[in-house]
Amino acid sequence: MSPSKVIPSVEALNQALVKVRQFSNVNGSLWVNLLEALSVEKSILQKLLLDQHAVASLSDEDLLLATVIQGRQKINGHPDAEFVTLSCQGQVLLLTEDPWQSDASMLLSRSNIIGAVLALARPNQLARFAQSDGARKVNTAEKSDAAINGDPQSSPVGAFVDQAIAKAYEDGASDIHFETGRHRIEVKYRLDGVMAEGAKMETPVIAEEVISRIKVLAQLDITERRRPQDGRFRWQHSSGDNIDLRVSIMPSIFGEDAVLRLLDKAQLRHSQESMSLDVLGFDEKVAKIIRGLAERPHGMLLITGPTGSGKTTTVYAALTEVKNGLEKIITIEDPVEYELPGVLQIPVNEQKGLTFATGLRSILRHDPDKILVGEIRDPETAEIAVQSSLTGHLVFTTVHANSLLDVLGRFQHFGIEPFALASALNGVVVQRLLRKVCGHCVQSRLATNEESQKLKALDLAVPDRLPVAMGCQHCRQTGYKGRFVVAEVHQLSDRLRDLLVHKSSITELKKEAYIDKSSRLLAQAIKNVQLGTTTLEEVSRAIGLV
Repeated sequence: MSPSKVIPSVEALNQALVKVRQFSNVNGSLWVNLLEALSVEKSILQKLLLDQHAVASLSDEDLLLATVIQGRQKINGHPDAEFVTLSCQGQVLLLTEDPWQSDASMLLSRSNIIGAVLALARPNQLARFAQSDGARKVNTAEKSDAAINGDPQSSPVGAFVDQAIAKAYEDGASDIHFETGRHRIEVKYRLDGVMAEGAKMETPVIAEEVISRIKVLAQLDITERRRPQDGRFRWQHSSGDNIDLRVSIMPSIFGEDAVLRLLDKAQLRHSQESMSLDVLGFDEKVAKIIRGLAERPHGMLLITGPTGSGKTTTVYAALTEVKNGLEKIITIEDPVEYELPGVLQIPVNEQKGLTFATGLRSILRHDPDKILVGEIRDPETAEIAVQSSLTGHLVFTTVHANSLLDVLGRFQHFGIEPFALASALNGVVVQRLLRKVCGHCVQSRLATNEESQKLKALDLAVPDRLPVAMGCQHCRQTGYKGRFVVAEVHQLSDRLRDLLVHKSSITELKKEAYIDKSSRLLAQAIKNVQLGTTTLEEVSRAIGLV
């Protein structure tokens, strides 16, 4: 039967691949059997593989024009899996008998060659190349040695990514955003909790290559452009410091965007060797209460606040202060953000079935005294954490919520019995991060009538003068430099426990929780406005004058 010119469906292609890969992986048999299974012409199969799987295929004529970059090599040392690195018409190809095997995908992700793609070998194509002797044969007219090696200092795309990471690290940014537009890609940084603009590159082709470069570094699938992907990699600064980066790739209308979270395991590298509540800037009175809660023999200490409010840093600092070497401490986190010597730290791996809930169950069989659960985000984890605190363990954990009442509502939503929660919970820390005014350019002003009335209505003191963030070269014209933490701490009194058990109204709970109005989060923030540490505008942005 003569080959058809009708293009098969994606489903037909995938079904054929599954079938023929069971017995086709030698001397181009996979290519031959795909042709027979789909009954199509070579050109159609070639285009279909490239469009649907980003797998290239070279005709024998094209192969004559290709330049060998590196001869035949084993894939991860497997004797029956080999590849050849070629350059053809400006593109780098990794030619192999079965591009769909997992080792081939891993090979591509680790190749560090910008724009490289896997290629399916046809009959006798791989056999033409001798084993690599380690010497690289490069046609300099087609591909420079720097581009082949993915040298970030010589490749424009590699340099763009590397410089963006370096600047983020040096400026103390928490995140790097690579945003793809219609005609360009631009970098933005999250500095002190707000976005700041960075470098740009003005071509859509470069934008795709930048995202591909990030995918290669994070060992992600560069052929997948329609679904979100998550990964991570380690980057080394010229100073020798190593930084772990968590990567999130998200499809957009113009291609893909990437966000890199900097996880500096030595975040306080420029000052102290270890974290403490004092180093983080907690008010002395607040820090003393948190220490007391962290030193209890059992129960639960919750740190809460929105994303980016420093919850994880606080829980690490509290754990570091009580770490005395006499107790077994185990953490389960997603990801492990700081390294704690003498502590068993377990990273969540949901793809392998290690979730917070399953990991926490196993931790309890590992004889711990103190447990850190990176985040409670589902009913199962909440239930196990509460039970752990009731059975003699001290549990440190975080929850995404805005206030004490929101925390209680979250646990009610998780289906936790009020009596169990009231018995388990030692205390709740509600916190925010506020930007400090720049000491080089700060000025002051009188409060307006509207501001005075609003503060008085909230039972808050009206500062004599309000700091004004002007902006200068020392603070990137923002008027702010650095951040500090403000927090309210709630120790659960017997009265508050009774109200929880009896499911009292929000009004009653709030009245009991805020007997001391000066302990409120907003009151703590306004106190710092009075001291000239931050501005009323910053308090309104981060906490809200409500």
